[in-house]
Amino acid sequence: MNKDEHDHKHCLELFEKLSEYLDNELDEVTCQGIEKHVKECVPCFVCLQTLKRTIDLCKQTENRSVPKDFSEKLKEAIQNMPKSPSAR
Repeated sequence: MNKDEHDHKHCLELFEKLSEYLDNELDEVTCQGIEKHVKECVPCFVCLQTLKRTIDLCKQTENRSVPKDFSEKLKEAIQNMPKSPSAR
């Protein structure tokens, strides 16, 4: 498939399922479709490999608490964020 024929909409649909795919939460047919697409689509292959590597790095990271003042500032910043139009 050359880049002019590439269906980016399909890539976006696949991207939305990658987390479930990696967690083995999808049916076999869907998994096979993702695996077939990733073999043919370099950007999706790279995205999947990057996500796998990110997960591996997170698993290796030591669990540590954030400083209390940072946690309080973050909570305050989240509470003060403008609401999105769909959340109104």
